Amino acid sequence: MSLNQTLAVDRIHIGFFGKTNSGKSSLVNAIANQQVSLVSEISGTTTDPVKKAIEILPLGPCMLIDTAGLDDESALGKMRIKRTEELIETVDIAIIAIDAKCGISELETNLISIFSKNAVPYIIAYTKSDLYDISDEISPKGILLSAKTGFNIDTLKNALAAITVSGNANSVIVSDKLKANDVVVLVTPIDESAPKGRLILPQQQTIRDILDAGAIAIVTKETGLERTLSSLKNPPALVITDSQAFGFVSKIVPQSVPLTSFSILMARYKGFLEASLEGVKALERLKGGEKILVSEGCTHHRQCNDIGRTKIPAMVQKFTKLNFEFEFTSGQSFPEDLSGYALCIHCGGCMLKEREMQRRLRRANAQNVPFTNYGVLLAFLTNTLERTANALDLL
Repeated sequence: MSLNQTLAVDRIHIGFFGKTNSGKSSLVNAIANQQVSLVSEISGTTTDPVKKAIEILPLGPCMLIDTAGLDDESALGKMRIKRTEELIETVDIAIIAIDAKCGISELETNLISIFSKNAVPYIIAYTKSDLYDISDEISPKGILLSAKTGFNIDTLKNALAAITVSGNANSVIVSDKLKANDVVVLVTPIDESAPKGRLILPQQQTIRDILDAGAIAIVTKETGLERTLSSLKNPPALVITDSQAFGFVSKIVPQSVPLTSFSILMARYKGFLEASLEGVKALERLKGGEKILVSEGCTHHRQCNDIGRTKIPAMVQKFTKLNFEFEFTSGQSFPEDLSGYALCIHCGGCMLKEREMQRRLRRANAQNVPFTNYGVLLAFLTNTLERTANALDLL
């Protein structure tokens, strides 16, 4: 996959934060070496976050994110600040832009505290040095620079490149459980919800990870699974299925063959599988009438038989023989207040960074709301959870 094809979720996200007119947008433009953000002396020029994909060696593919100023006190400004605050806990690296003449204030001190609390590496950038006669000793922790003249922009880039960003909770999806030449069968149903002409992201990522292990990936639809298995000389080392096909697939795959799903592997990859296995137990404690939140990380067009909005609610109510009030979120939207929910059911999070998934999990834990995953839930509802959970330990 080329740089331009690298998915946003796989890029290192670098956020630029600070007051209005602190030089954030100029810094983004200077690092990208092109006009990404509109620069103006008028406060509040940057409204919604502006993003630009670039590469910074040796970090690799990155996403620069210019944000609105955090000191805009207008009614509209408060809405912009809310959007910016949602990004604060999700970035991998933060740059705090401070007008060199103004120096650090309580706002930037609070930002430093937030980033430190969330273990987010940050760099303090003292901007507009060309406008003032200020010593390079302005701060032992910051970089004095000028986006206009280019002074110390390379120093800032080198500081970014020197930062080590932690990867996913599991650095691989499934390859650590495979040996060279193992055969893995992937079951990928093609129905009305499947994207035309391509595989969904978890399927693509899993295939690549299997190949990286030197193993062999065989892809089939659920209707061709029985023939695929019978054509193999030896049983496969693993079968990975779309979670929606658990019930069908588990009847075909011999009990001796480990079975799991793409969604369960994504939960493992993003670091919330154990929480999901515990959270799904809440289904047995529900009494009916409670609110259940169903959240997806992507914003694809909903089909009439959508997994999150149609199938999962129907299956939950059929299994429990109870009625519930379901609410739905997608994309970057996720409630601050979860206290009114009896359960949160989340997708695999393939379109969300691990840090964002962990943030959502922490929020649920802090409010004592059980948190589970599509794949884990569907395995539970089809009586295949023990088998699919054990598969990751038995390989």
